[in-house]
Amino acid sequence: MSVWDLTALVNAANAKAGQADRNLWLVRLMEWLRHAPRNAVAAAADEARTPLPVLRLRHLLNHLDKNEAARAAVQGMMRAFRRETDAAALYADFGFGSRMSLAGELLTRVQARVLPATPDTRDLAALFRLMFEAADADWIAAIDTATLHRAGSILAPAAEDWRATLLDAITILVSAVHAAGYSPALRQRMDTALLHDEPFRQLTAAAGALRTAVLEGRHAEALQEAAYLRALLDTCRRAAGSITAHLEQYGVSVDIVFDLDQLQGRARRIEQLLECVLAPDPAPQWQRLVAALARELAQVRGVRRLLARQYSLLARQVTERSAETGEHYITRTRDEYRDMLRRAAGGGAVLAGTTFVKFAIAAIGLSAFWAGFWSGANYAASFVVVMLLHWTVATKQPAMTAPALAASLPAAGGSTSEEQIETFVDRVAQLIRSQAAGIVGNVAMCAPLVLAAQWLAKTVFGAPLVGAETAEYVLGSLTLLGPTVLFAAFTGVLLFASSLVAGWAENWFVLHRLDSAMAWNPRIVATLGAARARRWSSWSRANVSGLAANISLGMMLGLAPALVDFLGPPLEVRHVTLSSGQLGAALGALGWPLLAEPAFWWCMAGIAATGVLNVTVSFWLAFKVALSSRGVRLKDRSRIAAAMRRRLFTRPLSFVWPPRD
Repeated sequence: MSVWDLTALVNAANAKAGQADRNLWLVRLMEWLRHAPRNAVAAAADEARTPLPVLRLRHLLNHLDKNEAARAAVQGMMRAFRRETDAAALYADFGFGSRMSLAGELLTRVQARVLPATPDTRDLAALFRLMFEAADADWIAAIDTATLHRAGSILAPAAEDWRATLLDAITILVSAVHAAGYSPALRQRMDTALLHDEPFRQLTAAAGALRTAVLEGRHAEALQEAAYLRALLDTCRRAAGSITAHLEQYGVSVDIVFDLDQLQGRARRIEQLLECVLAPDPAPQWQRLVAALARELAQVRGVRRLLARQYSLLARQVTERSAETGEHYITRTRDEYRDMLRRAAGGGAVLAGTTFVKFAIAAIGLSAFWAGFWSGANYAASFVVVMLLHWTVATKQPAMTAPALAASLPAAGGSTSEEQIETFVDRVAQLIRSQAAGIVGNVAMCAPLVLAAQWLAKTVFGAPLVGAETAEYVLGSLTLLGPTVLFAAFTGVLLFASSLVAGWAENWFVLHRLDSAMAWNPRIVATLGAARARRWSSWSRANVSGLAANISLGMMLGLAPALVDFLGPPLEVRHVTLSSGQLGAALGALGWPLLAEPAFWWCMAGIAATGVLNVTVSFWLAFKVALSSRGVRLKDRSRIAAAMRRRLFTRPLSFVWPPRD
C-alpha cells in the first residue's frame, strides 16, 4: 500500500484485523497526513498559511463524508482501537520516567533510541511515539474549530467514555504526586510551613470526590471539587519548589532534581487534564493537550536534553562554589597585586622541589603506570602544600576565576547596561593582570631555584642533580617546534577538569552533611573531643574544595599521559611552571653556553605558549560552563568587544599593573 494513496489507505481499514494491523494502519494514517508528494505541495501554495497536514485532514474528512462505507469502516477501526487500548497510560505516563531514578530513565531512553518499537501494543503512550513527531504539534495546534469537530465525530469516543479515561489518568497522576511528596528525599527538604495542612495527603481524597461528581453529572459540585484540587496542587507545587532553595544551600543531588522535575511535571499534567474534563466544549482543550504531548516527544526521546535539565542545577552549584573560590584569585588593588606576586613566588619555590622529584621518579625506570602514579602523587602533594601555606599555583586560577567573571554579567533575559559592561571590562583587566602576576611569580622563583640547586650540586658534588643526557631530552621535548602546543592545551583541559572535581566534591560534602557529622557524631566526638571535632569540621568544610582540586589535578597530570598512551598515541602534559623548572635544570646541566643555542630559545618560546594555553583553555572552558549554568547569553557581544578595545587603547597598563588605590 502506498503511503500517498488515500483510497488504498481507507480501503485497508478493517475493524476485525488484529491489534498490530489496526495500530499499524493508524501509524500509516499519520504518515499520510504528515507527508505529501511534490505536486500536492505545489497545489497547496495558495493556502500557505494553513499547514499541509490540516489540508489533508480536511481532504480525508471530505472523502469519508462522501463514502458511507469507508466512514463506517474507519469508525469501526476507531471503536476497536479505543476498546483495546489503554488510553489512560498516554495521559498519565507519557513524558514521565517509568523508573524512579535518573540512571534508570537514562537507560530507558538509550534503549528506546537503539531498539525498534512495535505497534503490537495496548499501551497508547508507546504507540504515540510511533504515530507522532515533535513537529506535529504545530499543525495539530493549527486545526480550526470546524475541522476539529468534524474529526471528533469520527475519531473521538462518547463524552462519558473519554471523561472516565481522563479521570483514570488523573487518579494515576495524583497517586504518583502523593507518593513523591511523601518520599524522604523530597519531604525532608520541603518548607515545613507549606506542609502544615498536609496537602499531599489530601490529594487522593480530593481527586476521588472530583471523579464521583463528574461521573454522576453534578457539574456545580465538580467545579468546586476541581477548585479545591487545584488549590491543593498549587500548595504541593510551592512545597516542591522550596526544595530548590534547600538544594542551592545544602548541595545538589541529580536524583532529587529528577524526582522534583517529575513531581512538578505530573502536577502540570493534572491541571491540563482538569481543563479537558470540565470544559463544556472539550475539543479545543483536547487539541491543546495532544499538541502539548507531541511537543513532549522531543523531551522524551532526548538523552542529551534529559542530562542537560537534570545537571543544570548541579552545574550552577559547582560553578557558584568555584566563583566563591575564584574571588580570592582576582587582584583589585596594588597591595593585592603584590600579595599575589608573593604567594605565587612561594608556589614557585615549592614546585622547584617538585621538579627534582619528578626527575628522580623518571630516573628509577618504573613502568608507565607506576611512573605516572608516583608523578601524580608528587604533583598532588606539592599542590596541597602550596594550598596549606596559602601560596598559589598560577594555572589553577583561570578555572576558578571564570565563574566569578560570569557572575558579573546579567542572567538570561536581562539587558546589559553600560555600567555592567564597564564592570565586566574591569573584571577582565583584573583577571588578566592577576594571571600575569601569578605566572611571573611562579616562573621567576621556580626556574632560578632549580638553576641554583643545579649549580650548588655541581660545586659541592662535582655533578649536577640532573645530568646532560636528561637535559638534552628536556630541550627536545619543550621546544615550540614539537607538539608542545597540543600538550599545553590538553593540560588546560585537565586544569578545567580539576575545578569541576573541586565543585562536585564540595557539593557532595555539603549534600551529605559531613561537616555536621564530623562535629557531632558520638564516636568522632569521643575520639577527638568536642572542641577538636568542631575545629576539624570547620577546617574540612573550608578546605574540601581545595584538597579535591589539588589532589585531582596532581593525579590527572601524572596518570593521564600513562592512560592515554596505553589507549592511543603518546600524550604528555605541559605545565608552565614545571616546564620552566625543567628548562632551568637543563641550563644548569649544560652550562651558560646553552644561552647561545637556538634550541634554548625555542624552548623559551614553548614555555611562553604553554603559559598562554594553560590559562586560556582552562579559562574558556570554565567560562562557557559558567555562562551556560547561569543562563547568561552574551547578546551584546559587539558592545563588550568595543569596550574592551577602548580600554586597551586608552588604558593598556590596566591589564598589567593595578591603578593607584
